[in-house]
Amino acid sequence: MLGIGTVARKIFGTPNDRKIKATRPLVEKINALEPEYEALSDDGLIAKTEEFRTRIAGGESLDALLPEAFANCREAARRALGLRAFDVQLMGGIFLHQGNISEMKTGEGKTLVATFPCYLNALSGKGVHVVTVNDYLARRDAEWMGKVFAALGMTTGVVYPQQPEAEKKTAYGADVTYATNNELGFDYLRDNMKASLEEMNQRAHNFAVVDEVDSILIDEARTPLIISGPSQDRSELYQTIDALIPELSDDHYSLDEKTRNVTFTDDGNEYLENLLKERGILPEDQSLYDPESTTIVHHVNQGLRAHKLFNKDKDYIVRDGDVVLIDEFTGRMMAGRRLSDGLHQAIEAKEGCQIQPENVTLASVTFQNYFRLYDKLSGMTGTAVTEAEEFAEIYGLGVVEVPTNQPIARVDQDDAVYRTQQEKYDAIVEEIRDAHGKGQPILVGTTSIEKSEMLSTLLTKAGITHNVLNARQHEKEAQIIADAGKLGAVTIATNMAGRGTDIKLGGNLDFQIMEAIAADPEGDPEDIRRHIEEAHTADEEAVKAAGGLFVLATERHESRRIDNQLRGRSGRQGDPGRSAFFLSLDDDLMRIFGSERLEKVLSTLGMKEGEAIIHPWVNKSLERAQAKVEGRNFDIRKQLLKFDDVMNEQRKVIFKQRLDIMKAKDLSEIISDMRAEVITDLVDQYMPPKTYADQWDTEGLHAAVIEHLNMDLPVIDWAAEEGVDDEEIIERLDKAADEMMAAKAAQFGPESMRMIEKQVLLQTIDGKWREHLLTLEHLRSVVGFRGYAQRDPLNEYKNESFQLFETMLDSLRMDVTKKLSQIRPMSEEEQQSLMRELQEQRAAMEAAAQPETPAEPSAEGAPGFVESDPSTWGNPGRNEPCPCGSGKKFKHCHGRLS
Repeated sequence: MLGIGTVARKIFGTPNDRKIKATRPLVEKINALEPEYEALSDDGLIAKTEEFRTRIAGGESLDALLPEAFANCREAARRALGLRAFDVQLMGGIFLHQGNISEMKTGEGKTLVATFPCYLNALSGKGVHVVTVNDYLARRDAEWMGKVFAALGMTTGVVYPQQPEAEKKTAYGADVTYATNNELGFDYLRDNMKASLEEMNQRAHNFAVVDEVDSILIDEARTPLIISGPSQDRSELYQTIDALIPELSDDHYSLDEKTRNVTFTDDGNEYLENLLKERGILPEDQSLYDPESTTIVHHVNQGLRAHKLFNKDKDYIVRDGDVVLIDEFTGRMMAGRRLSDGLHQAIEAKEGCQIQPENVTLASVTFQNYFRLYDKLSGMTGTAVTEAEEFAEIYGLGVVEVPTNQPIARVDQDDAVYRTQQEKYDAIVEEIRDAHGKGQPILVGTTSIEKSEMLSTLLTKAGITHNVLNARQHEKEAQIIADAGKLGAVTIATNMAGRGTDIKLGGNLDFQIMEAIAADPEGDPEDIRRHIEEAHTADEEAVKAAGGLFVLATERHESRRIDNQLRGRSGRQGDPGRSAFFLSLDDDLMRIFGSERLEKVLSTLGMKEGEAIIHPWVNKSLERAQAKVEGRNFDIRKQLLKFDDVMNEQRKVIFKQRLDIMKAKDLSEIISDMRAEVITDLVDQYMPPKTYADQWDTEGLHAAVIEHLNMDLPVIDWAAEEGVDDEEIIERLDKAADEMMAAKAAQFGPESMRMIEKQVLLQTIDGKWREHLLTLEHLRSVVGFRGYAQRDPLNEYKNESFQLFETMLDSLRMDVTKKLSQIRPMSEEEQQSLMRELQEQRAAMEAAAQPETPAEPSAEGAPGFVESDPSTWGNPGRNEPCPCGSGKKFKHCHGRLS
């Protein structure tokens, strides 16, 4: 019997069906306009853009313009790229414009879809950002789709790491700007560390289209973006502690793989305490439980996590002596990213690499709070429905499943579960051998580099030719994927999310043509193209006859989305294909999240070696386990966001204050108010209201006035006068301070004084904010323990961080007043010395504000480089490759400060 919900859906359709239906009249309007726009000349398309801009300036809404703007954009794309958007692509674009996530399957042309809402929203002149997962895709899409925008009379920019400032400013000034989520976030933080409005790059946060939205807004949202600067070097401590870890046995600690945490047992604590005292790390009279031991305990914990929970070639690889993290969701190297709290240093000690000093935070923001700055946000991905609740709750985004252009013809087989990994891999090799024998291209998905290389060894033994794609083959990525659809191709890939290159049956035609023309530069390109196209058509038909692309996954991922992304590589645009998942009870997901029941079932069935259990119930049980993990990860992100929201309110206040200060021509009134508050606070401190004269500390007030206001005034004599109260003292101090600052302004000249006030205020705000961030980090790390006292850690954090913020603002007023009262005109020599010092500080700040990425070693030095003559070195940035060609960064090579 059908349930009520099922019956209702049959009659009324699902909410998703209703949304799709609502867009059909708009799509029909766009289609009806097509002949009119086809008749326009190229200049006519550009003239339409100008007309639309005028109409928007006159008050017409973007929604009213949508059909005409989409029709214009479709025609421009047809002329510039030879691609005419399908109706479903127009639907995807409409949902993006409405501020939704368009879930579109792989191969449905999401890159083109983004041009429609981008064009429409860029007409307002406020700029649009298209966010991608890596620099390669940002550059490729900007160049590719830039042709469409150029045909419409619009400009396109691309933002990338270590970009020259002038070029970056131009890119942000374009109508449509392509960039990665990391660069956008870091540029936002850098902009809010700048000293003047002219130096800022980003404009208003108007509208963003986020490609691979689930990867960016969910997978990466657990890690905040941090700009940091180096602190003191503690390499020796890490190495000493690293040497202790192998001496610990399994009964000294317990591991929790679900939360990736370690805890010492009572025996472990005792053993560790004795060991630390033996090595002279812990003083004899000090216990591990003493507050002074917190740092040592923290580092030992991190050392143990580095050894037991972080695995080489899965979580990180060692490249050119550096520990480089691997993104668990995309399998890519995350160059320049480092684990915080000393964990990265602990891994460097474990691997015997050079230990980089820990960093102190200069500025930070989470992706959630960065992307919530946009007036309107939207996104595209092949897989978002499983996380619809999180998108709605955190970002206010709806998820709409856009129908495919052609029905999906892929066959998804039920999961096959084996008892051991050995049985599973034997079955995988056999399955690959069978499909390979028919000429069917196979994409094999693995979850780590280690497993992809182990499977590669098995296939080599079996005599099966194959390609491997993982973080080590990162540079050949596009080529390997382009070849993955060829007849008989076998490709092993570590995660396939956001790869940006489609797997086309018979191979990628454009790649094949480019290769053939490059191999035969003398030949006629048209002839070569014709021959390749004929051969490709035959190959494509042969691959379809063999069953299309076969996606074989060797394990289930923690997240259903990642599995769906892999599966979605097959069966694009109505192509045939099939997918299968081969699992074993030893797999991480099965082992950690409850395979006991399944093991009992397998034992009861009395299965023979090499047999697998295949049943839809098994799929359901695995999906439940995955949903449980996804829910836990959502809770972690929600908790992170709740804490960051507290800081975000303060961040917005500080960043707004900085912006107001930079915009202001004259800050003398603000400075004067600050000074008046400082004077009131000082008098209240030493001459509390409603107290008698003999209770006043006039000597303390005299000393404080000298220290904070740089004035030696007869405060003690004033206080001794008959009838003088605290209000009178405040008035006299205010008057004297105002006269002193007026005299300084006369000495410096009004314009110079205004500039000095602005710079002092900005520098002091930045310094205080950095100190405040560090204090909040420390508070965050210990506030969890308040839970043991039945107090809510989040409320405690809110209350204390608010008090800390107020204290910071009080001390900001005090510092600004003190610094301005002590300034004096300098001699020429002093001015030059100060300028040098400020330039060095600025360079250090900019170097710190540049997320580091390892330089690729070059074969030889820059032309004209002479080691003994610094004038031949050019002017490289501190984080750029050294011009000598060593492959090291300039600051670690010839730019090292001796």
